[in-house]
Amino acid sequence: MSEQRRFSKPEVMSPAGYWPQLHAAIEAGADAVYFGLKHFTARAKVGFTLSELPEVMRTLHQRGVRGFVTFNTLVFEHELREATRSLAAIAEAGADAVIVQDIGIAQLARQIAPEMEVHGSTQMSITSAEGVELARRFGANRVVLARELSLAEIAAIRQATDCELEMFVHGALCVSYSGQCFSSEAWGGRSANRGQCAQACRLPYQLLVDGKHKPLADARYLLSPGDLYAVPLMHDIIKLGISSLKIEGRYKDADYVALTTSAYRKAVDEAWAGLPLSITPAEELQLEQVYSRGLGTFFIGGTNHQTVVNGRAPRHRGVLIGYVSDIYGERIVLKPHENHVIAPLKAGDGVVFDAANWRSPEEREEGGRIYGIEALPTGEIELRFGPQAIKPNRIRIGDLIWRSHDPELDRAAKPFLEAAAPVAKQPLQLHVVAHEGQPLQLTWTVSNYPQFSVTVQSPEPLPRSQNRGLTNEFLFDQASRLGNTAYSLAEMSIDISGQPFVPSSLLNNLRRQAIEQLSALQAAAPIRQIQAPLEVLAQAQQAVQAAPNPSNAPQLHILVRTPEQLQAAIAAKPASITLDYLELYGLKPAVELVQSHGITVRVASPRVLKPSEQRIIHFLLKLGCEIVVRSTGLLEALRQEQHPALIGDFSLNAANSITANTLLELGLERITPTHDLNAAQVTALAQQLGSAAVEVIAYQHLPVFHTEHCVFCRFLSNGTSFKDCGHPCEKHRVELRDLNGRAHPVMADVGCRNTVFGAEAQTAVEHLDAWRAAGIVHYRLEFVHETAEQVAAIIAAFDRTLQGQQPSSVLAEQLRNAAPQGITQGSLFIPNDYLRVPLMQ
Repeated sequence: MSEQRRFSKPEVMSPAGYWPQLHAAIEAGADAVYFGLKHFTARAKVGFTLSELPEVMRTLHQRGVRGFVTFNTLVFEHELREATRSLAAIAEAGADAVIVQDIGIAQLARQIAPEMEVHGSTQMSITSAEGVELARRFGANRVVLARELSLAEIAAIRQATDCELEMFVHGALCVSYSGQCFSSEAWGGRSANRGQCAQACRLPYQLLVDGKHKPLADARYLLSPGDLYAVPLMHDIIKLGISSLKIEGRYKDADYVALTTSAYRKAVDEAWAGLPLSITPAEELQLEQVYSRGLGTFFIGGTNHQTVVNGRAPRHRGVLIGYVSDIYGERIVLKPHENHVIAPLKAGDGVVFDAANWRSPEEREEGGRIYGIEALPTGEIELRFGPQAIKPNRIRIGDLIWRSHDPELDRAAKPFLEAAAPVAKQPLQLHVVAHEGQPLQLTWTVSNYPQFSVTVQSPEPLPRSQNRGLTNEFLFDQASRLGNTAYSLAEMSIDISGQPFVPSSLLNNLRRQAIEQLSALQAAAPIRQIQAPLEVLAQAQQAVQAAPNPSNAPQLHILVRTPEQLQAAIAAKPASITLDYLELYGLKPAVELVQSHGITVRVASPRVLKPSEQRIIHFLLKLGCEIVVRSTGLLEALRQEQHPALIGDFSLNAANSITANTLLELGLERITPTHDLNAAQVTALAQQLGSAAVEVIAYQHLPVFHTEHCVFCRFLSNGTSFKDCGHPCEKHRVELRDLNGRAHPVMADVGCRNTVFGAEAQTAVEHLDAWRAAGIVHYRLEFVHETAEQVAAIIAAFDRTLQGQQPSSVLAEQLRNAAPQGITQGSLFIPNDYLRVPLMQ
């Protein structure tokens, strides 16, 4: 244990959607709780009001629990005033930290409330030590790492930085890297980066391989991952030196919060003490029963693309109990799974019949509550249901049976939810000074928070005892009678002089005084220096200076992903060509080919850079061409080197002028606005930064998911990683067809990560005139599966329009004919009520 003692014991951090979950987390032993307010939070449907926040913080602090406010959305320009005022109010209420995604907001929070911690959200997509350092440059004290990192990768980051690190250990996984999902924005105008995730990853898809449907037996939810469960890895996790272990679930109920928090509290305590983990199979099934889509260690346990996505169902199923072996009307015969031995079915349990191998995804699943059970001589079990409780004709032999609800869980969680007295107790240290002829003095200190300490003393000096002297046993027995308080006596030291007499009534009175004072001391909001938020904002906005525009002539920048597309792009002679190829290391001939035609060549970097992929940085620099930077980690790494011109891509998530200006000041020549901005917001941002500092994307298939989960490996091979998958991504064209018949292209990158692109091409055709009027110069066209002929036609159509040779209406018709699956405004759509919202305040 000596190696791990270099670090502090990691805190167990629990989610709270509202008061019931908050109380459950406290009683189950959480060290910290994270929760949102009603705005600027990545879980928009739950949270507290700003007026409730002081009471929330008093409740937490009184119990020795820290409280972190999730402020983890991108913030638009017209929201900055409200955001800064909210940050000041959060600090005044005593929040221990704000968790932020927007780097502009991180900087404002640090300036407004220097004494409040700022934590970089997992939505910053941080996967390397360089990404951690850039977040720290923006003001972060702690960084929440991406959930796609393995223990080895986290260890490498830990070794390279002394910044506090936090990791997820339990709960739902997003298939996309957090902060890199634009599906909700593209398909419904509901931004995942703004707390409005529509969970498009949980929908069914068909796999198209080289244009043909490939049946996949019972796998239909091809982008729906299971839920993380890291208790088995706790001894290894403890050794990493992570500051906080986070349980996902701000949408979950209090039972979930109580049971998961209790399990991780026990596991952390045991691992830290060097003890074996004592969690039983039955307790593990409880965690699966309370909520899961199938538990596993997944990414943190190492790469295995066969395990992350099972594909049978997108929702909570509970515990697998067996399968249907026979049907007799409303009596169903069950062939039990081994889980049934650990936690047998009983009357009152709810079950669901899983017919993923034959029923369509849109159909409701059959299920109901068990009325009676009978063990059969064959080892099978007969389940009986009430009259008309189920429809047997919707059940088939072979269907899996899951226990979807177990009333026993209510009893397991009840001690944490309906406790008459505090369950989780704060350990106290007591120092007793008992000198004959002097007042008795008791100093009580909260063990985990030594800054909270009170001293109480008797009003009169202690007389001499006429009988036996004062003993340690007597003092400890009286002092430890803390009853229904939130404290327990852990340690006591005594300084006795002479033979003082200390009556038990005196000890009881002093103990009550001390506990009242300690509780009040902990509950009090910290006194902080808060800077005037609007003044801080005004200074930040004044620092945004519009860059001069050297040319009003529009320039086309073309991004291609295949050699055939490259030939068509070269023939069009654009201002630049960006190469975004699967195989980075084969780029040099393509770079030289573009340069030989006198065209500026750029290379698109990966959107994720892990510790083992640092060689990519040096390779990109050796190419000697411009780089389209897609990750903050890469940006930080390039800042340490002599580098060519850098173009910041959409994935840096610049949603307001402060964030965009910060990125430009770090060495970017231009910035591409985040896809969360509509066309009018893009226009406003360009006006603030200067049109030459912005590069807009006028044609693309929106990259809706960017995922560590490899569709190619999972469904076109039996391999677990790139080492044994056979690289089907190099041989086949893959698309995912949704329920509306749209086929969304899937492509892999050099790190085997997949990007799922929107089927329709998103175009700015309706907004080109406004963009041109605003002085925007740089227009990018990006291609995915388009043929060389389509690429040539689309480039030519845009060029004619931007040169004023044809109106936008003609361009729209040409794009409808040339784009493989039609066109859409997608995220550029301007809502009808948008113009009623002032762009600047």
